[in-house]
Amino acid sequence: MNSDNTMITQEINTIKKGFQILLKTDEDDTRPVYISGNFNNWSTQDKDFLMKKIENNSYQYEFPKDFDFPEELLYKFTKGDWSEVEIDAHGNRTENRSTKKHSGIQKEYVARWRKNWLPFKQSFLPQVLLISDEFEIPQLNKTRKIWALLPHDYDSSTESYPVMYLQDAQNLFNEDAPYGNWEIDKKLAVMAEYKIGKIIIIAIEHAEKDRIKEYNVGKTVLGKGQGKKYIRFVTETLKPFVDSNFRTKKEREFTGIGGSSMGGLVSIFSGLRYPEVYGKLMIFSPSLWVVPKLEIDSDLTATDDTKIYLYAGGDESATMIEHVRSFKKNIIASEFVKDKMKINLSINMKGKHSETYWSDEFPKAIEWLFFNSKE
Repeated sequence: MNSDNTMITQEINTIKKGFQILLKTDEDDTRPVYISGNFNNWSTQDKDFLMKKIENNSYQYEFPKDFDFPEELLYKFTKGDWSEVEIDAHGNRTENRSTKKHSGIQKEYVARWRKNWLPFKQSFLPQVLLISDEFEIPQLNKTRKIWALLPHDYDSSTESYPVMYLQDAQNLFNEDAPYGNWEIDKKLAVMAEYKIGKIIIIAIEHAEKDRIKEYNVGKTVLGKGQGKKYIRFVTETLKPFVDSNFRTKKEREFTGIGGSSMGGLVSIFSGLRYPEVYGKLMIFSPSLWVVPKLEIDSDLTATDDTKIYLYAGGDESATMIEHVRSFKKNIIASEFVKDKMKINLSINMKGKHSETYWSDEFPKAIEWLFFNSKE
């Protein structure tokens, strides 16, 4: 059956079934297509709004008969994330689509799709500010280079913002990083352009040759670490400084901490030791093998509505998936966090232990942790 006949058949069926959206696109691949709009909090991977591929370059979505339509339906098409949203033939952002139809057919067309967050707009890049190249860490008798990434319009606004503290700043936005970088500046630019939300990132450089020792908490298979002192530094020294010098939302529900590998491990302990400070944890590929019998202190004061975004790749190690699933199971079972934490476990079976995959996961984690109210 050719394309025209398929469309005619769909139109005939629509008359009987209610309201459908039919999408044609010039640029197609194996990624699924979702509808995101004002009816689902602009969620980009809502399985209830996954379009059906009816043939190459053609998709269909039929709204349920009992669907509660807003007066005006606003929406966009994505391939599962704002990094993969529709764009026009020239690579520009498209405006929200709209319709007031509740029946019949709405025909739509997409020329191209974003890939790997490109292109991004320079005007939306965050301001990158070096707070200090020798910020004192009294708990460790050291100094460290620390950066702040501020929303692009920080100087012209009066807003206060949530804050995410991230480890391993050398690998977050440095174009010359030897193993690549997360490109968080570019990701934040796209998020700002699409009005997903604005956030301040505090990026803390690691301790180079002492990185593992500094991120290692307590006595583990790696020996005795300095992680407890490092966590005290971020919590008791750095956070008060940031809150005093930037327009931040200081409360725990607007404060997050995160990292990858050993940086993810120390971030787990930060959240568990100071749940009254950190309400959001962004944990990528944590080195849980370091503490295979991680115990949750049941005497800690539990707090409501902590959110953990937990990511792992299937091609990282033989035990990575097993460890993160076990961690999720144990933490949910703990009396400390029972019924008090929301955990989003994201697994990419093809994911490797590298900045490339953590880069792709970063905006999804930030959106879910801070800006997505739909569970």
